[in-house]
Amino acid sequence: MAESMVDRSQLRTARTAGLLYLLMTICGAFSMIYVDPKFYVPDDPTATVTKILASESLFRIGIATSLASIVLFLFVAYALYKLFKSVDNELAMLMVILVVVSIPIGLNFNEFAPILLLKGAGYHSAFQAAQLQALAMTFLELQKNADLIGQVFWGLWLFPLGLLIIKSGFIPKLLGILLIAGGLGYILNSLTFLLFPDYKFITSFGSLIGFLSEILFIFWLLIKGVNNKQSATSAAS
Repeated sequence: MAESMVDRSQLRTARTAGLLYLLMTICGAFSMIYVDPKFYVPDDPTATVTKILASESLFRIGIATSLASIVLFLFVAYALYKLFKSVDNELAMLMVILVVVSIPIGLNFNEFAPILLLKGAGYHSAFQAAQLQALAMTFLELQKNADLIGQVFWGLWLFPLGLLIIKSGFIPKLLGILLIAGGLGYILNSLTFLLFPDYKFITSFGSLIGFLSEILFIFWLLIKGVNNKQSATSAAS
């Protein structure tokens, strides 16, 4: 009876973590993959600003969903901590710490700057229209650069998560290995951007590896959850 209760509890935690992780991914993908390309025109501040002003509501929704993704990330970390704390509490805590540290980098304050500059207070009249457009574009570029730099932390937290999966026994070790490989891909892509920007195309596929490994993990949590027998053994130990 006690083992059955452990099974249900662990399975519920796994499914909750998977659902939160999926919602986080949907929000982040909506903002980065759907909304951003609709507005950002490389090296063309005028076209970018024109698109933002023409569809300001969608631009704001993109910022809001990006923020929602960051908030959900904290809940994902908490749910995964509950799932894996019986495996290795210190490693699970390290995972949470790396997630928390990444939050300030992911905050999209710079993306709101174009609205403030283009529809802000009267003192902005001290700048010419072309100058305001250039400033708005600069802030958007800063946010994109911050996102690339932040991939270091997107990668780092996957290392303890991958190790926890490998040690757990109630989730396939292959998923842990893939997550570690994906974390390395995020980190290499970020460091290449920082140190060798002209060669970023070489490691850009690393982000794709990271993304795909996370997607596989999400659907495993939602569909399979955990190996009940191994879960009960781990919790009892």
